Amino acid sequence: MRNLTIYRFIDAVARAGSIRKAAEILAITPSSLNRRIMALEDELGTPIFERTGRGVRLNTAGEQVVHVFRRHLAEAEGIKTFIADIQGLRRGTVSVVCSPALLPNFLPREIGAYHDLHPGVRFSVHVADGEAAERALLTEAADLALVFSPMSLNDFQTMITVRQPIQVLMVADHPLAALERLRLTDCLDYPLALPAHPYAVRDVLETLANRLHVRLDPVVESESYIFLRNYVAATRALGFEIQIGLQAIETVGLVSRQLDLGAVNEGLLHLAQLRGRTLPVSVAKFADQLAATLARAELAGAAELPEGS
Repeated sequence: MRNLTIYRFIDAVARAGSIRKAAEILAITPSSLNRRIMALEDELGTPIFERTGRGVRLNTAGEQVVHVFRRHLAEAEGIKTFIADIQGLRRGTVSVVCSPALLPNFLPREIGAYHDLHPGVRFSVHVADGEAAERALLTEAADLALVFSPMSLNDFQTMITVRQPIQVLMVADHPLAALERLRLTDCLDYPLALPAHPYAVRDVLETLANRLHVRLDPVVESESYIFLRNYVAATRALGFEIQIGLQAIETVGLVSRQLDLGAVNEGLLHLAQLRGRTLPVSVAKFADQLAATLARAELAGAAELPEGS
């Protein structure tokens, strides 16, 4: 599909914000890439990039052009994947954007199981919640979103939604480990290790704190759940994760107790795609696998609790 080359070139420049950087990624010379851009602009009858002292950026016309190009590139990838699929090759790339709690255990396990069956498929995983995840689907930078946050019903199609209680993590000999269920006010007497904004677990905790007229004052906050979990394991601090992310916490000496959210509804984990988009076969098959796993987990109690919790 050689006529898609210019689409890839323009997409690369838009993402890099620089003709020189994009040329390095594409393994061509900056002058050659610039000539291809100028030829396209001549053909369109309008510039699509604004040249600045620091690089280039899309103008209004360019944003529309790139949106169309990316859609065509995604469709072309879908065609190639479909052809590979009917030839029994199962090739292609699956791009997933997910909440950070899915990274340590759930998603690696699911990708590993899928890759065992279809070794020709490659995966690209990005971390985001909320608006960032929605933007990844809208721009087709991601095929699937697996996120602990609400999504617009107008733009996105939800394949499955499962309830996810929030669990409080602590060392096994922590004083609160003697309780079966915790209130947020129980936790405020201890150091808090919280996920950073804008992750949805933090939003739920802040909403609960506002309802209770209390203030969250974390001693540490981070975008990395792995860091937060290790910090909790090394201190008397309390961490917070959704239940599906808790596999194997006992290996670092942690236990968990469910947080009572009271009037605040427990969170929902969504598997979603861009509405109206036909997914490549490899992506659709992986989505089916994720949906089946999440459905089984919910039937078993929303998710599997780790041993010792």
